[in-house]
Amino acid sequence: MTDVSIAKREPSELEVAAYLRRHPDFLTEFPDLALVLKMPRQVGPTTSLASYQLDVLRDKNRALHRRLQELVAIAERNEDLVTRVHGLTLALMRASSLEETLKRIVATLNEDFGTELVRLVLFRASPAELDGAHWLIATEPYAPALAPFAEFRAQPDPLCGRLDPAKIDYLYGADAARVRSAALVTIGARGMLAVGSEDPNHFYPGMGTLFLKLIAEAIDAAIARFDR
Repeated sequence: MTDVSIAKREPSELEVAAYLRRHPDFLTEFPDLALVLKMPRQVGPTTSLASYQLDVLRDKNRALHRRLQELVAIAERNEDLVTRVHGLTLALMRASSLEETLKRIVATLNEDFGTELVRLVLFRASPAELDGAHWLIATEPYAPALAPFAEFRAQPDPLCGRLDPAKIDYLYGADAARVRSAALVTIGARGMLAVGSEDPNHFYPGMGTLFLKLIAEAIDAAIARFDR
Protein backbone atom coordinates (compact mmCIF):
# COMPACT_ATOMS: atom_id res chain seq x y z
CA MET A 1 0.00 0.00 0.00
CA THR A 2 1.47 3.29 -1.03
CA ASP A 3 1.52 6.22 1.39
CA VAL A 4 0.06 9.31 -0.19
CA SER A 5 0.87 12.69 1.33
CA ILE A 6 -2.05 15.04 0.82
CA ALA A 7 -1.18 18.72 1.22
CA LYS A 8 -3.84 20.95 2.70
CA ARG A 9 -5.24 23.04 -0.14
CA GLU A 10 -5.78 26.76 0.40
CA PRO A 11 -9.23 27.97 -0.72
CA SER A 12 -9.26 29.90 -3.95
CA GLU A 13 -10.25 33.57 -4.15
CA LEU A 14 -13.57 32.61 -5.72
CA GLU A 15 -14.29 30.20 -2.87
CA VAL A 16 -13.50 32.89 -0.28
CA ALA A 17 -15.75 35.37 -2.09
CA ALA A 18 -18.54 32.80 -2.31
CA TYR A 19 -18.22 32.03 1.39
CA LEU A 20 -18.48 35.71 2.32
CA ARG A 21 -21.57 36.13 0.14
CA ARG A 22 -23.22 33.25 1.98
CA HIS A 23 -22.17 34.71 5.37
CA PRO A 24 -22.70 38.50 5.19
CA ASP A 25 -22.35 38.79 9.00
CA PHE A 26 -18.84 37.34 8.99
CA LEU A 27 -17.14 40.67 9.84
CA THR A 28 -19.54 41.20 12.73
CA GLU A 29 -17.98 38.21 14.41
CA PHE A 30 -14.43 39.20 13.42
CA PRO A 31 -14.38 43.04 13.42
CA ASP A 32 -10.57 43.24 13.59
CA LEU A 33 -10.39 41.61 10.16
CA ALA A 34 -12.10 44.62 8.61
CA LEU A 35 -9.19 46.81 9.69
CA VAL A 36 -6.65 44.90 7.60
CA LEU A 37 -8.68 44.69 4.40
CA LYS A 38 -7.55 47.00 1.59
CA MET A 39 -10.27 49.02 -0.08
CA PRO A 40 -10.26 49.88 -3.83
CA ARG A 41 -10.07 53.57 -4.66
CA GLN A 42 -13.59 53.92 -5.95
CA VAL A 43 -17.06 54.71 -4.79
CA GLY A 44 -20.10 52.51 -4.89
CA PRO A 45 -21.19 49.53 -2.85
CA THR A 46 -17.70 49.12 -1.38
CA THR A 47 -18.06 52.39 0.53
CA SER A 48 -20.27 50.58 3.05
CA LEU A 49 -17.29 48.46 4.07
CA ALA A 50 -15.17 51.59 4.38
CA SER A 51 -17.81 53.06 6.69
CA TYR A 52 -17.78 49.87 8.71
CA GLN A 53 -14.01 50.07 9.03
CA LEU A 54 -14.32 53.65 10.22
CA ASP A 55 -16.94 52.66 12.83
CA VAL A 56 -14.69 49.88 14.10
CA LEU A 57 -11.78 52.30 14.40
CA ARG A 58 -13.95 54.81 16.24
CA ASP A 59 -15.13 52.13 18.68
CA LYS A 60 -11.56 51.05 19.32
CA ASN A 61 -10.51 54.65 19.81
CA ARG A 62 -13.30 55.27 22.32
CA ALA A 63 -12.39 52.09 24.19
CA LEU A 64 -8.72 53.10 24.32
CA HIS A 65 -9.67 56.58 25.50
CA ARG A 66 -11.80 55.15 28.31
CA ARG A 67 -9.00 52.80 29.31
CA LEU A 68 -6.49 55.66 29.33
CA GLN A 69 -8.77 57.69 31.58
CA GLU A 70 -9.10 54.72 33.94
CA LEU A 71 -5.32 54.29 34.08
CA VAL A 72 -4.79 58.00 34.77
CA ALA A 73 -7.37 57.87 37.59
CA ILE A 74 -5.70 54.79 39.09
CA ALA A 75 -2.28 56.47 38.88
CA GLU A 76 -3.63 59.57 40.64
CA ARG A 77 -5.18 57.48 43.43
CA ASN A 78 -1.97 55.50 43.87
CA GLU A 79 0.08 58.70 44.00
CA ASP A 80 -2.23 60.03 46.71
CA LEU A 81 -1.93 56.79 48.68
CA VAL A 82 1.86 56.80 48.41
CA THR A 83 1.91 60.36 49.76
CA ARG A 84 -0.31 59.37 52.69
CA VAL A 85 1.73 56.29 53.57
CA HIS A 86 4.89 58.40 53.41
CA GLY A 87 3.32 61.01 55.70
CA LEU A 88 2.32 58.33 58.21
CA THR A 89 5.82 56.85 58.15
CA LEU A 90 7.40 60.25 58.85
CA ALA A 91 4.95 60.88 61.69
CA LEU A 92 5.83 57.55 63.27
CA MET A 93 9.55 58.21 62.92
CA ARG A 94 9.15 61.50 64.82
CA ALA A 95 7.24 59.90 67.72
CA SER A 96 9.35 59.68 70.88
CA SER A 97 7.22 57.25 72.90
CA LEU A 98 4.87 54.30 72.42
CA GLU A 99 1.95 56.42 73.58
CA GLU A 100 2.72 59.12 71.01
CA THR A 101 3.24 56.48 68.30
CA LEU A 102 -0.16 54.91 68.89
CA LYS A 103 -1.91 58.28 68.99
CA ARG A 104 -0.31 59.32 65.69
CA ILE A 105 -1.31 56.06 64.03
CA VAL A 106 -4.97 56.49 64.88
CA ALA A 107 -5.12 60.25 64.27
CA THR A 108 -3.46 59.95 60.85
CA LEU A 109 -5.65 57.05 59.71
CA ASN A 110 -8.79 58.76 60.99
CA GLU A 111 -7.93 61.75 58.83
CA ASP A 112 -6.78 59.78 55.77
CA PHE A 113 -9.81 57.49 55.69
CA GLY A 114 -12.29 60.09 56.90
CA THR A 115 -13.56 57.82 59.66
CA GLU A 116 -13.50 57.55 63.44
CA LEU A 117 -13.70 53.77 63.18
CA VAL A 118 -9.99 52.96 63.47
CA ARG A 119 -9.11 50.32 66.05
CA LEU A 120 -5.74 49.02 67.23
CA VAL A 121 -5.39 45.62 68.88
CA LEU A 122 -2.05 45.22 70.68
CA PHE A 123 -0.70 41.97 72.06
CA ARG A 124 0.95 43.75 74.96
CA ALA A 125 0.09 45.90 77.95
CA SER A 126 -1.40 49.29 77.18
CA PRO A 127 0.61 52.38 78.06
CA ALA A 128 -0.83 53.72 81.30
CA GLU A 129 -1.60 57.05 79.65
CA LEU A 130 -3.93 55.32 77.14
CA ASP A 131 -5.99 53.25 79.57
CA GLY A 132 -9.62 53.66 78.55
CA ALA A 133 -8.86 54.84 74.99
CA HIS A 134 -11.83 53.57 72.95
CA TRP A 135 -9.67 52.87 69.90
CA LEU A 136 -7.10 50.70 71.69
CA ILE A 137 -7.56 47.07 72.73
CA ALA A 138 -4.63 45.65 74.71
CA THR A 139 -4.79 41.89 75.24
CA GLU A 140 -2.81 38.68 75.43
CA PRO A 141 -2.05 37.20 71.98
CA TYR A 142 -3.95 33.98 72.72
CA ALA A 143 -6.82 35.35 74.77
CA PRO A 144 -10.06 33.33 74.32
CA ALA A 145 -11.84 36.44 73.04
CA LEU A 146 -9.56 36.38 69.98
CA ALA A 147 -10.88 33.00 68.80
CA PRO A 148 -12.94 34.55 65.93
CA PHE A 149 -9.65 35.86 64.47
CA ALA A 150 -7.73 32.57 64.55
CA GLU A 151 -8.12 31.77 60.84
CA PHE A 152 -7.42 35.35 59.82
CA ARG A 153 -4.22 35.53 61.89
CA ALA A 154 -2.95 32.30 60.33
CA GLN A 155 -2.72 33.85 56.84
CA PRO A 156 -0.75 36.95 55.76
CA ASP A 157 -3.31 38.81 53.67
CA PRO A 158 -5.59 41.62 54.87
CA LEU A 159 -9.31 40.94 55.15
CA CYS A 160 -11.66 43.40 53.44
CA GLY A 161 -15.42 43.61 53.18
CA ARG A 162 -18.24 42.90 55.58
CA LEU A 163 -16.69 41.18 58.56
CA ASP A 164 -18.67 38.63 60.53
CA PRO A 165 -20.50 39.93 63.63
CA ALA A 166 -18.14 38.28 66.14
CA LYS A 167 -15.16 40.22 64.77
CA ILE A 168 -17.09 43.49 64.53
CA ASP A 169 -18.44 43.18 68.08
CA TYR A 170 -14.99 42.52 69.51
CA LEU A 171 -13.37 45.41 67.65
CA TYR A 172 -16.05 48.07 67.92
CA GLY A 173 -18.29 47.22 70.85
CA ALA A 174 -20.98 49.88 71.15
CA ASP A 175 -20.05 51.24 67.69
CA ALA A 176 -20.50 47.87 65.95
CA ALA A 177 -23.79 48.87 64.32
CA ARG A 178 -22.05 51.73 62.50
CA VAL A 179 -19.56 49.46 60.74
CA ARG A 180 -20.91 48.38 57.35
CA SER A 181 -17.56 47.36 55.85
CA ALA A 182 -14.01 47.15 57.16
CA ALA A 183 -10.37 46.39 56.41
CA LEU A 184 -8.46 44.23 58.87
CA VAL A 185 -4.70 43.62 58.73
CA THR A 186 -2.20 42.00 61.08
CA ILE A 187 0.63 44.10 62.53
CA GLY A 188 3.29 41.45 62.35
CA ALA A 189 3.02 39.41 65.54
CA ARG A 190 2.25 42.52 67.59
CA GLY A 191 -1.44 42.96 66.94
CA MET A 192 -4.08 43.94 64.40
CA LEU A 193 -5.34 47.11 62.76
CA ALA A 194 -8.96 47.61 61.73
CA VAL A 195 -10.40 50.48 59.70
CA GLY A 196 -14.18 50.56 59.49
CA SER A 197 -16.58 52.49 57.30
CA GLU A 198 -20.28 53.27 57.39
CA ASP A 199 -20.31 52.76 53.61
CA PRO A 200 -21.02 49.06 52.86
CA ASN A 201 -19.03 49.31 49.61
CA HIS A 202 -16.00 51.23 50.86
CA PHE A 203 -14.03 48.07 51.63
CA TYR A 204 -14.76 44.96 49.57
CA PRO A 205 -13.28 41.51 48.88
CA GLY A 206 -10.73 41.55 46.08
CA MET A 207 -9.71 45.18 46.50
CA GLY A 208 -6.03 46.05 46.34
CA THR A 209 -4.33 45.64 49.71
CA LEU A 210 -0.72 46.66 48.97
CA PHE A 211 -0.99 49.96 50.82
CA LEU A 212 -2.67 48.30 53.82
CA LYS A 213 0.31 45.95 54.03
CA LEU A 214 2.77 48.86 53.79
CA ILE A 215 0.92 50.71 56.55
CA ALA A 216 0.96 47.61 58.75
CA GLU A 217 4.71 47.13 58.19
CA ALA A 218 5.40 50.77 59.10
CA ILE A 219 3.31 50.44 62.28
CA ASP A 220 5.02 47.17 63.18
CA ALA A 221 8.48 48.76 62.84
CA ALA A 222 7.41 51.85 64.80
CA ILE A 223 6.06 49.84 67.74
CA ALA A 224 9.16 47.61 67.73
CA ARG A 225 11.26 50.64 68.70
CA PHE A 226 9.70 50.54 72.16
CA ASP A 227 9.93 46.82 72.86
CA ARG A 228 11.47 46.11 76.21
